[in-house]
Amino acid sequence: MNEDAMLIVHVHVQVKPEHVEAFRLATIENAQASIQESGVARFDVVQQTDDATRFVLIEIYRTPEASAQHKETAHYTKWRDAVAEMMAAPRASVKFHPVFPKAYA
Repeated sequence: MNEDAMLIVHVHVQVKPEHVEAFRLATIENAQASIQESGVARFDVVQQTDDATRFVLIEIYRTPEASAQHKETAHYTKWRDAVAEMMAAPRASVKFHPVFPKAYA
């Protein structure tokens, strides 16, 4: 694996308070399917401690192309469509490359 080609994406999401649990469930389902993709090295879902409506999806792809392939999967499109109306604001992503550690499982 070429660590320099890896892509790390943090997706910041704010959910409407009445949809927090539904968002959690849909996102966990998507994450469980995502980690089965060969191009996904890791897919974490974290929830902010002091504001339960805020989440970050931490997605680590083996290549930048794997990120694009992820967005073509049935489980991603199902998640995207299911959570669209749950969001209090549009989701935002920030892309990173690994500095340390250089290898992921």
